[in-house]
Amino acid sequence: MPQRSSASPDDARVLTVTELTALVKEKLEAAFSDVYVMGEISDLRRASSGHVYLTLKDANAVLRTVIWRGVAAKLPLELEEGIEVLARGSIDVYAPRGSYQLIVSWMEPKGLGDLQLAYRRLLEKLEKEGLFKAEHKKPLPSFPQRIGVVTSPTGAAVRDIINVLGRRFPAVEVYIYPSRVQGQGAAEEIATAIARLNEKLPDLDLIIVGRGGGSLEDLWAFNEEAVARAIFDSAIPIVSAVGHEIDFSISDFVADVRAATPTEAAEIVVPDRAEVLARLDDRRKRLAAALQRAVEAGRQRLHALSTRYVVRHPDTILRERAQRADDALERLKTHTGHRLSVLAEALGGIGRRLETLDPRKVLERGYSITLDAEGAVLRSVEGLKADDTISSVLHRGTIRSKVTDVAPASDSSKGTGPIEQ
Repeated sequence: MPQRSSASPDDARVLTVTELTALVKEKLEAAFSDVYVMGEISDLRRASSGHVYLTLKDANAVLRTVIWRGVAAKLPLELEEGIEVLARGSIDVYAPRGSYQLIVSWMEPKGLGDLQLAYRRLLEKLEKEGLFKAEHKKPLPSFPQRIGVVTSPTGAAVRDIINVLGRRFPAVEVYIYPSRVQGQGAAEEIATAIARLNEKLPDLDLIIVGRGGGSLEDLWAFNEEAVARAIFDSAIPIVSAVGHEIDFSISDFVADVRAATPTEAAEIVVPDRAEVLARLDDRRKRLAAALQRAVEAGRQRLHALSTRYVVRHPDTILRERAQRADDALERLKTHTGHRLSVLAEALGGIGRRLETLDPRKVLERGYSITLDAEGAVLRSVEGLKADDTISSVLHRGTIRSKVTDVAPASDSSKGTGPIEQ
């Protein structure tokens, strides 16, 4: 009869591969959620998605490692086979393969941990203070005339800047302020140079601050607080041009404009003379064509006007207008004379009617007008009494009389009573 093994399922719960892997994943990820690992890069592979896959190894072991695309884009180093790095991240169990791997959150060259830590701390401090905000960025002029350069007077950077500026825009004036760009005291010299240019040459259009490529230690002066604050305090726009395209210094974040290299800085700050001249020539041609069209349109309008009858025979037009004026005057005279005749006839009729109503004409026919003592016309005997004085106005002269008797109105047909003269 076969003997039962000590590892028989009867003595322990049976786990599936998935269940066991899940338990391992839970334990490992909880225990190694934030670890630092030192190792050499090997088996480096970049996926089309942008993620990076590699192996970290030392003399006795290897560790599968993954850098997601967003993290890889921010790393301060160029990933290469064989370089030693310090990686920070968390352990993850990849269940389909049954293996664990490091998920990187940060990576830097071996031996630069202290510098990177200082870099990140200063970066966070200045960002909180608002030194990197877009609202503080000053625009660069389109056609600068005076440019200051703070860099080493003997390095390749200054030669590149001068050569590019001279080739692209020879009219620009360049003022070199020599400064050390690496080593002890370099940051203070750079900061002083920026301050002095603001003080001594405030009419500069912009300042280029930078140097050529190098190691992190070589570029460290541009990661120091003194340089960052000098750039921020500058009233003159600052272009930061430090290292190579992959190098990012704190001065890049504070500056008004960041250039990947000193050469690119020179290309950014001035226009290309050939391009400017080409644009000006194009504008000149377009302006000349517009003027030619305007002249041609004016010539055509002038020709059209010159062929009009009024222009060709102005004397005839003037004589016609004079005749029209004479005709209008005659019509006015005739119309005015007719109106005056009508008015005269109307006035004559009114005069004749007034004449027939003239009291003097009545008096000429033997009638008289009798007035009371106050000079009012008497139309009736009412109100008169004996001894009242009355006046009789004749055609010639006036008779004053005294009333001796008044006949009633009903007896008026029998004549008047006696009047004492």
